[in-house]
Amino acid sequence: MSDVVPPEVRPKPAVPAKPPNVGAPSPSSPFPPQGPGIGGGGGAGGGSALLGYIGIDTIIEQMRKKTMKTGFDFNIMVVGNSGLGKSTLVNTLFKSQVSRRSAGWARDEKIPKTIEIKAVSHVLEEGGVKMKLTVVDTPGFGDQINNDNCWEPISKYINEQYEKFLKEEVNITRKKRIPDTRVHCCIYFITPTGHSLRSLDIEFMKRLSHSVNIIPVIAKSDTMTIEERLEFKQRVRKELEMGGIEFYPQKEFDEDMEDKSDNDKIREAMPFAVVGSDKEYQVNGKRVLGRKTAWGIVEVENPNHCEFALMRDFLIRSHLQDLKEVTHNIHYETYRAKRLNANGGLHPITTGDTQESNL
Repeated sequence: MSDVVPPEVRPKPAVPAKPPNVGAPSPSSPFPPQGPGIGGGGGAGGGSALLGYIGIDTIIEQMRKKTMKTGFDFNIMVVGNSGLGKSTLVNTLFKSQVSRRSAGWARDEKIPKTIEIKAVSHVLEEGGVKMKLTVVDTPGFGDQINNDNCWEPISKYINEQYEKFLKEEVNITRKKRIPDTRVHCCIYFITPTGHSLRSLDIEFMKRLSHSVNIIPVIAKSDTMTIEERLEFKQRVRKELEMGGIEFYPQKEFDEDMEDKSDNDKIREAMPFAVVGSDKEYQVNGKRVLGRKTAWGIVEVENPNHCEFALMRDFLIRSHLQDLKEVTHNIHYETYRAKRLNANGGLHPITTGDTQESNL
C-alpha cells in the first residue's frame, strides 16, 4: 500500500491594507466621509463581499479634484417688471456685483420698446472651486402698455442656447468641453400686490415652464405685513396649481422618498418672499445686509424677516447641481428630440464647414 502524500499547504495571500487618509476627505472637502467598503455584500443590490480594500471610495475625491481644476458653469435668468430689485437680489445671492443694474434706468432714459436680453458673465471662486456665473437680465419685460407675446424674445433666447449646444454636440470633431450657455434657472419676480397674479405672470410661467426651470419669488416682500405675505403666498400657490403651472422642483422628477420629502418642504415654501440689499448696517453689534426703513432695519438673511436665506440655501447649497441636471436631462433632451424628429436627424458638422445651413 503506497503512502498518502498530504496536499501542499500554501500560505494565504496577504490582504492589502487601506492606505492611510484614503477615502477621508480633506477638511475643506464638501463631501461626507465614506462608509466602510469591506464585507458589505449582503445588500439588496446583490454585491459581493470584498476581501480587501480596493479603493472604490476614492472616486468621490477624484471627482472633487477634477471639478476644482475645471470649474463649472451656472447660468441664471431673472425676469420681472422694472423696479422689483432683480439685479440687487442676484448681487445679494452671490455677495458680489455680478449683475449690471440694467433694470434701473435713470429718469431721463427711455424704457426699451422691446425686451432686451443682456447677459453678463463673471468667474467666482470660493474654497478653490471656480464657477463661471452668467446672469441673464430681461429689461423691458412687462413694462409696455401692450404686453402681448412679450415672453417670445425670452423663449427664443432660451431655445437659441439649446440650439448652440446641439450644434456643438453633432460636430464630428467636438470640443473637449462644450461651452454651456443654456439657462439653468429662471427666477420669476412677482409684484407684491397682495391680491393675485397678473394674467401676464400666469401666461409667462405656463408657456416657459416646460423649457426652463422656473423659480417664482415675491419681490420686495417687506412692503407687506407678515399676515398679508402668508395670505398672498397661499393665493399664488393656488393660482399656479389651477393654471397647471409646474415650477421647479417638479414632482415627477423626485428620484426617491428622501428627495420627495425634501422637495415637498421646498414646494410648500414657494413662492419665496424675498428682500434684496447690498448695503450693510450695524445691528446688535453685527454688520448685516439689510434695508433701512422708518421703523427699523429689514435684515435680508434673517429668516424672521424674509425667506432670502431659504431661497439661497435651496438655489446654491442644495439644488444647484440638480438644476443643471434637470436642464440637461429633461429640458434640453426635450428640445433635442423635437429638433431631431422635425428635421429627420441633424447632419454632423465638420471643422471645415462654416455655414449653419448644414444643421
